Amino acid sequence: MSAHVDAAIASMTVRGCKVAGAAMLDACANVLEFDIVDGDPLVVREVLDAQFKPSDLIVADHVPRVPSLFVSDMDSTMIMAECIDELADFAGLKPQIAAITERAMQGELDFEAALRERVLLLRGLSEGAIAECLATRISPMPGARVLVETLKAHGCKTVLVTGGFHQFADPVAEQLGFEMVVGNRLEVLGGELSGGLIGSITDSSVKKAVLLEEAARLGEGAVTLATGDGANDIPMIEAATYGLAYAAKPKARAAADGWIDRGDLTSVLELLGIPRECWVWE
Repeated sequence: MSAHVDAAIASMTVRGCKVAGAAMLDACANVLEFDIVDGDPLVVREVLDAQFKPSDLIVADHVPRVPSLFVSDMDSTMIMAECIDELADFAGLKPQIAAITERAMQGELDFEAALRERVLLLRGLSEGAIAECLATRISPMPGARVLVETLKAHGCKTVLVTGGFHQFADPVAEQLGFEMVVGNRLEVLGGELSGGLIGSITDSSVKKAVLLEEAARLGEGAVTLATGDGANDIPMIEAATYGLAYAAKPKARAAADGWIDRGDLTSVLELLGIPRECWVWE
């Protein structure tokens, strides 16, 4: 470890950063903190990524603290699946729909158009497939509930905001402890999916708007945290005080203040400096 620390300091110094030192946090013994007096955050990210990859990282211009608002994506962030892809499997269309999902997450397709195209392909699927999919295909990401409940215990408001569907997000939010849910809603007619959606679309602009609106309700100076993994999450990640990319696609990772590439979601708590004895385990 010391060799990597020395190499990182030397590399940042050569590239114009002024590094005061580096030490393990007292509160979180697994966290190495670099005290950088001056320097380009992009340089800091590049150097630390190169020296410690895979890593869990946050770059901030102050000592990170517990946020007053946490807004998170759901699919592949709080749960270990893309709901629409798993639902498509019941219709025998997973390869076709998953390919569209992947391109949308990479930022290669317009989100709303890609969503409507995939939902239309599900027309005629039984409503019962949703309940079966929830029961057999949807599992929480490791550390998700501990993260949400711990932040709540420290006075943080929690919001699950998804480009997916309320039919999945509502039970997931209840399971993980989220206090508010924003998402899309599949239209069901006669016990079958109609191939359409009810109401407006929750896209990247809505995700960002939710974060800003909820932060405004908390008052000036509210510290915010956002987590996500795809292109649709970039605006809210960029708008948050701490925008963290979780096992993310390259564009989302590049837009974030940091990333979780190595640990589970409890790594977010460690990066915020919350000691393990203050975590809510159940």
